[in-house]
Amino acid sequence: MSGMTPSRNDPAPFPAATEQGPEAGRFLPLGLLAAGLMFSVSPWASPAVALALGIGLSLAVRASWPSRKDRLSGPLLRTGVVLLGFRMSFGEVVATGFDGLVVAVVTIIGTMGLGVLVGRRLGVGQRVSTLISAGTAVCGGSAIVTVASVIGATHSEIAVALGTVFVLNAVALYLFPALGGWLGLEPEAFGLWSGIAIHDLSSVVGAASQYAEPALQVATTVKLSRTLWIVPLVLALSLRTHRAGRGEGRPRLKVPYFVLLFLLASLSRDWVPGVAEFSPVLGQLATALLTAALFVIGTEIRVESLRQVGWRPMAQGLAVWVFISIAALVAVALG
Repeated sequence: MSGMTPSRNDPAPFPAATEQGPEAGRFLPLGLLAAGLMFSVSPWASPAVALALGIGLSLAVRASWPSRKDRLSGPLLRTGVVLLGFRMSFGEVVATGFDGLVVAVVTIIGTMGLGVLVGRRLGVGQRVSTLISAGTAVCGGSAIVTVASVIGATHSEIAVALGTVFVLNAVALYLFPALGGWLGLEPEAFGLWSGIAIHDLSSVVGAASQYAEPALQVATTVKLSRTLWIVPLVLALSLRTHRAGRGEGRPRLKVPYFVLLFLLASLSRDWVPGVAEFSPVLGQLATALLTAALFVIGTEIRVESLRQVGWRPMAQGLAVWVFISIAALVAVALG
């Protein structure tokens, strides 16, 4: 596909440090980072605790990573997801992906349409509104940064959208397991619900892993399948942008290559002798890496980024998030 190139550095799902501000030039102490990572992979940690610890450390120290390339959240997250594939049957992965196909189409189109209407009513800028809607509908921060390159969004507009999604995504990590238990959802149903309604893969994995093992498997598969929908979405937005005379060139699509590795890992579990025997150990390693990724993601939050988010973008983000959450829950109940 023209314009499509593999991505080696997927965008961080949460607001990143800026070059200005009181924390510019100050780095997080390596000792604190190492201690946090060690705790995150210990038996005493959980995804929710790891994220809270990272956020607390970032806000308390008010420092940043030396540079974007030094961040660990992306590699940790992608490696953990690939390792999850070794403990999942390929047949189950494919079946889960096809089961959620209709729901994916309905919720993505519905969320994008509602986002445009709510954003217009609230007076949110068109580009910010599109970014928030895309982040909610598909895959959080990755969708926001990819769509931004097509519609010509500015850095400040991207920061507003990322900040909005970050707040709601962090809330989901704590809220969804509690709501799932209150609603009495079965693990598989919770996995489908969270895979559709939670913005970023990191919080999807975090919420599902707190709920139950079967929930984690379903949620991961559903979210990865939704990530692939960024391709038709970006192509559609690119066509609309060019027709409106605001074209920025060919669409630049970042292929989530780790999704393919996840599928290969799942396939090897079924067909390569001996892999299934090591799948429990690989699964434990995956959980540890994903928990560590949430800690690192927490350290990447910046007060300055969140301050750029006004009440209007946040209200729009909340509205479309409530819509997709309810729609997904109805789909789960009817399914």
